[in-house]
Amino acid sequence: MTLRSEIFEQPAVLERLLRTQQDQVREVADTVRRRGVHSIFIAARGTSDNAAIYGKYLWGAVNGLPVALAAPSLFTLYRKPPRLDGSLVIGISQSGQSPDIIAVVQEGRRQGALTLAITNDPSSPLAAAADEVLDTVAGSEHAVAASKTYTAQLLAIGLLSAALQDDPRLLAELERVPTLVEEALALDDAIKSAAERYRYMDQCVVLGRGFNYATAYDWSLNHKELTYVVAEPYSSADFRHGPVAIVCDGFPVLAVAPAGAVFDDTLNLLETLASEHRAELLVLSNEDRALALARTPLGLPADLPEWLIPLVCIVPGQLFSYHLTRAKGYDTENPRRLQKVTRTV
Repeated sequence: MTLRSEIFEQPAVLERLLRTQQDQVREVADTVRRRGVHSIFIAARGTSDNAAIYGKYLWGAVNGLPVALAAPSLFTLYRKPPRLDGSLVIGISQSGQSPDIIAVVQEGRRQGALTLAITNDPSSPLAAAADEVLDTVAGSEHAVAASKTYTAQLLAIGLLSAALQDDPRLLAELERVPTLVEEALALDDAIKSAAERYRYMDQCVVLGRGFNYATAYDWSLNHKELTYVVAEPYSSADFRHGPVAIVCDGFPVLAVAPAGAVFDDTLNLLETLASEHRAELLVLSNEDRALALARTPLGLPADLPEWLIPLVCIVPGQLFSYHLTRAKGYDTENPRRLQKVTRTV
């Protein structure tokens, strides 16, 4: 298996997750309601931390739950964990091996909180530490850069949100995701050609807001891991508060700017970057007004519900990182100084 084959495996992985895990998700949602959970507390690292950002927006926007992202060092190095009673404590980890994520879940359980592991290994230490487990059923992922395990985590988060809301409409929208990802993969040839333009890029910013704040973080991580580009993620709101000063003529700005609640704000920023700062814009969008501003426009499926866009638009991002890595002459399968599983304390 290669990174490219794992990127293209994603529709099948997502279809399998939808087919096999819905009963378990409903059981978890029933337990959450029965226990009177009033908030969610998530521990994660790396790519899984980016999935947690998506959970923060989704469970807040759709389910009305306050969501906090853990500082695992409070549990391990400082040994000063916060109070977790009444929370659903979630550990998200592809491997389920990270000691600090396990420690958060164990402490949540010790305090009497309901605990959940979202992992690709239901026999892992993280799964053993939790009351409930959602298996992302992504299969073995050999590439260091996560692709199918990340989108599977996003889908697991989306399934839990739909089950907590008990809304068949949301589930019906989720069931479209594998097909929408297939459509995104069809951009492969266009993305390969576009990546050649950026082969000498050594720094950039990646913009995304709302649900796609997670996309900005994960796309920038892919660039750092694979292409060694210094890629910094920002929301379009935060970027105005100082970082915009780094943009000059030809500076690369990669933007996720789909239709939705944050579109007008993002479009306004892109217009400023194009007209006043002469930035080099690469834009992922299903809105013609945003694509028209880009030197490199990459179109998304037109009828994407906003809350599902991160599951689809990261796929062109993965392909762009893959092709840019090859254009730069680097090895997509063996990024320097990295290994698949990183254990932190």
